Amino acid sequence: MKQLPVFLLAAAACAQQLDLSSLDKLASKASESSTVNLDATKLKIASQFLSSDAQSQDNVKNLINGLRGISVRAFEFDGEGAYRMSDLDPIRNQLKAPGWSNIVNVRERNESAEVWLFTKGDVLDGLAIIAAEPDEVTVVNIVGPIDINSLSKLAGSFGIPEIDAGMFGIRKKPAPKPGPSKPAQPKPEKNEDE
Repeated sequence: MKQLPVFLLAAAACAQQLDLSSLDKLASKASESSTVNLDATKLKIASQFLSSDAQSQDNVKNLINGLRGISVRAFEFDGEGAYRMSDLDPIRNQLKAPGWSNIVNVRERNESAEVWLFTKGDVLDGLAIIAAEPDEVTVVNIVGPIDINSLSKLAGSFGIPEIDAGMFGIRKKPAPKPGPSKPAQPKPEKNEDE
């Protein structure tokens, strides 16, 4: 019985790392599939392949510094009905663990998008995204300290899809509105004597 508190602490410490393997069965039904499993060591190695010449890749290097893992499962299907929404239940069940909270839940007809955050006290320490369309499913799990404002810079790296900061309630500053337009000046009439 004395081992139970230690087990619970270990489970809580690893809770933000989701087990996405239940989705691997979808690969055989998909026309395209992607699997990414990067722990802290693999992230460090992968970051060495990013160029420090390109500002965007240098930004990605800085963002992944301190992350403990990135896992992605992405599947595209030739048509609807290749998977069921219940195939995502094992992932959603893991997100019921302490520390996880759902901040975005969008449902339109047969599409859905969910964003879950894992916090330790006041510190954001993990993220999960589940995006499901009739012919496409993507699940992303990022483990470690995350800056939501910079998260969109990871899009396109390590299999992470485009992430809209607006999903988190963060709005980009709107572009300044153009000033009032000047009324058109009448063209001077030509004098026939010219």
